[in-house]
Amino acid sequence: MTTDSDLIRRSSKDPQAFAALYDKYSRAVYRYAATRAGDSVAEDVMSQTFLVAYESREAFDDEWDDARPWLFGIATNLLRRHHRTEARRLRAFAKAAGRDSYEDGADRVAERLDAAVKSSNLAAAIRTLSTADRECLLLYAWADLTYEGMALATGVPVGTVRSRLNRARRIIRGAAGLLNMDEEEIEHGRAITPARNA
Repeated sequence: MTTDSDLIRRSSKDPQAFAALYDKYSRAVYRYAATRAGDSVAEDVMSQTFLVAYESREAFDDEWDDARPWLFGIATNLLRRHHRTEARRLRAFAKAAGRDSYEDGADRVAERLDAAVKSSNLAAAIRTLSTADRECLLLYAWADLTYEGMALATGVPVGTVRSRLNRARRIIRGAAGLLNMDEEEIEHGRAITPARNA
């Protein structure tokens, strides 16, 4: 069976091997980017994700058979850059228009995120999360990554991912009135991957 690691390794001598990785994950990366930033941004984020991945494929850790955490980590960094750029642009527009209502462009970004989740109570709860907690929650919910995958994507230990996700879940459950839901239902049947050094 050919793993993602095999494809990336082979692509150094046969660039077409990387196309198989694109075919395998481009839709998932597009959906993740579209959910976080809208369809107008998703195509660019997806294209840039695979361009960055191709150009930095020598840095991929061969111990990982699954390339999804690596790809979603790249996409998450690109989305962060997009949101920062958008916030700066909104501040500039507000300043040019002589209005003070958009002094902080982050509010505008949060409003777009709220619209994407289409639930005012949950959106309000998600907005109260720290950026790190929110990214962890969205990687879990929309990118379907394991704990180890989220750790790889965000560059933090698995224990930190667990803490961030637990904190985010507690807030979201409270907002949704689901404080009595059992853990099996919360995990949606997904295996909780233990830390490598556990």
